[in-house]
Amino acid sequence: MLEQNNLATIPVGPLGIISLNSCEAIGKKVDAYISAWRTDRENEHKNTIAFAGYQKDSYLIKSKVARFGSGEAKGTINESVRGKDLYIMLDVTNYSITYSVCGHENHMSPDDHYQDLKRVIAAAAGKGKRITVIMPFLYESRQHKRTGRESLDCALALQELTAMGVDNIITFDAHDPRVQNAIPLHGFETVQPSYQFVKGLLRHEKDLQIDSDHMMMISPDEGGMGRAIYLANVLGIDMGMFYKRRDYSKIVNGRNPIVAHEFLGADVEGKDVFIIDDMISSGESMIDVATQLKKRKARKVYMAATFGLFTDGFAKFDKAYEEGIFDRVLTTNLTYQTPELLSKPYFINCDMSKYIALIIDTLNHDASISSLLDPVARIQACVDKYRNGEVI
Repeated sequence: MLEQNNLATIPVGPLGIISLNSCEAIGKKVDAYISAWRTDRENEHKNTIAFAGYQKDSYLIKSKVARFGSGEAKGTINESVRGKDLYIMLDVTNYSITYSVCGHENHMSPDDHYQDLKRVIAAAAGKGKRITVIMPFLYESRQHKRTGRESLDCALALQELTAMGVDNIITFDAHDPRVQNAIPLHGFETVQPSYQFVKGLLRHEKDLQIDSDHMMMISPDEGGMGRAIYLANVLGIDMGMFYKRRDYSKIVNGRNPIVAHEFLGADVEGKDVFIIDDMISSGESMIDVATQLKKRKARKVYMAATFGLFTDGFAKFDKAYEEGIFDRVLTTNLTYQTPELLSKPYFINCDMSKYIALIIDTLNHDASISSLLDPVARIQACVDKYRNGEVI
């Protein structure tokens, strides 16, 4: 149905994808999907001028950000972008990329990646027909509101990008979607990977009973209740939540430390529990919640987060897994994943490249992405297959 919808409209312009080096791998996957679909797609108008450049082996546009010895940089696009519908992809959390500053190796920070994005937009020099930025982890999204004399970095970044000519911003699981109020006259979409989490879990776990008597969805804090309520309703299961009791008299690592996690919800004894959040940073909060659930005699504990940052490494996760605190961790490939993470026996990787390719392909046709943003039918079809013993 989605393919037919795409063919009902003319593309906005020739498609061009600029995948910055921070997400080069996923960019290649996205490009391969779109190229394969458009090669197979039948359309009687494919050879008309409106579909010029529609069918290609690759839509990736060659670009680079060169560094001077001082650490300064310049963005360069090595082919024409005039009249193209541009999609620029980047991962601001990819710390694996390094550059030299006066002979010293420096790992790229989110600030460096954001500056590179602006350099590439500037290199396009307004020649593209439309610019869409796909930034899975929204830059500075955790600094989205004031609690004192503080900067509003995320709002400023959004306004800066739209002032440079960006028409739409696509992000995933924004920490607080209300930050879009900073740019009310421009496109802003925050996408949830709910379907990919369900599919990933059902592919790897064969003995789950998906009903309110055997499974429960858990939100680790009050701020993430929305995503837990959504999945609980779609799957037809119960939900519970923890709230974080914090010590507001002190600040540690930029935040008030958590004193305890208090649980609100029905009895979890004997049930499989699915903890869902937007990110795993240090992992301390997730493991604490899993520990509390195990103390309440939960059968199996699954932890899912859109962004697996693992800022403190994997030692605490390895220890908790060995102690039986949790059974699986699911994260997406929207942020950098180390080879060490991919090798963990408890880790499930949820690939988002096909989803991003569908979004780009649909938007390039100026078609609605509503069905992609609300995947209820796809989740339920996946669960039905699982219950019938079919391969997912």
